[in-house]
Formats: sequence, C-alpha cells, structure tokens
Amino acid sequence: MGDWSGYIGLMLDGARVTVELTVLGCALALPVAFAAGLGRLSRFWAVRALALAYIEFFRGTSIFVQLFWAYFVLPLIGFELTPLQAGVLALGLNVGAYGAEVVRSAVQSIGREQHEACVALNLTRWQGLRHVLLPQAFVVMIPTFGNNAIELLKATSVVSLISLTDLTFQAQVVRSQTGSTAIPFLTVLVIYFALASAISFGMKTLERRMTRGLDGIRH
Repeated sequence: MGDWSGYIGLMLDGARVTVELTVLGCALALPVAFAAGLGRLSRFWAVRALALAYIEFFRGTSIFVQLFWAYFVLPLIGFELTPLQAGVLALGLNVGAYGAEVVRSAVQSIGREQHEACVALNLTRWQGLRHVLLPQAFVVMIPTFGNNAIELLKATSVVSLISLTDLTFQAQVVRSQTGSTAIPFLTVLVIYFALASAISFGMKTLERRMTRGLDGIRH
C-alpha cells in the first residue's frame, strides 16, 4: 500500500501538469481564436489571407507534427522552448485555429438588423463589434468553446512524446514499475472524465449567466 501511495502521488503530479497545460493552452487559444476569427472578417485582403493561412495550416496538419516542430525544430532557428512551453504553444495554436472559425461563424450569425442598428447609432466598426455584436455572438460561441477546451484537455496526452510528465506519461511510468495496466489507465480515465466534466459544468454555468445578462438588456 505504501508503494501505491507513491504511485498515486505520481498520478496526481501528472494531473497537475495536465491541468496546467489545459489552462495555459486555453489562455493562448482564446485570444488567437478571436484575432484570427475577426481577421477573417476584416475589410483588408492581406489580413483575411493571413488569418485564413493560419487556420488552414493548423487545421490541416497533425498536432503531433506541430508539437515536434515546436520542440525540436524551433531551437534550430534560435527559439529554445521547454517541454511545457512547446506543449502550450502547439496546443494553443492548434485549438485556436478551430476556435477562429467559431468566432467567425458566431459573428456572422448575428442578424442584419443588429448591424443596421450599429450604423443607425453612428458606431464605428470596432464600437459596433465591441458593444453590440460580440456580446451576442459570445453566447453563441460558449458551447463550442467548451467542446474545444475539452478537446484541448484530451490532446494534452501528446506531450508525453516529448517527455513532459503529464497524466499519460505518469500512467506509463506507473505501469512500467508495477506491471499493472488496468489500475493506472483506469485512474487516467477517471481523472480525464472528472476534468472534462468540470469544464463542461463551468461553460454551462457561464452560458446561463451570459444569457441572463442579455435578456436583462433586451427587456
């Protein structure tokens, strides 16, 4: 039992790294998603082209390859990253590309009358986005952003390939040291499910609060 208590400690350390990767990856993915998504709607051709190139590249290539580029190739051109930094960069940019399309489609889903109201109020393009369109679009984005966050959580397992001691890496360590496969990987399943459930609950709570806020403004 003493040995297993040590192994449980390893698993909890791995869970902490997984949570850290998820939080930091989301913190990078969110602003990137808004920048690229709104870039797709820009009036400037160069901005639209740059945003589209980013989105298509990261959606069209493997997260494994992106991770290896961040960790093994970038140092060759002078950008030395720790395993954690490489993991956050690859995960954040990958999920941000999917989030960008969520932002774009949500903004475009807002009715034309809202755009006309911005013009009638003599709002600039940025003022209309900030005060009228984005608050409504954000409510539409929340469920899919929640799914993206859960996908990012699950994708953190790839960082074990660059020896970052996340949950999956530590499960493999416990397996090799104990010879038990079922217990460590059952523990991994339970922890991932608990973390995903926490994300889902948090996003649903945020959606309810945001919807109440908009209802109050409308009425």
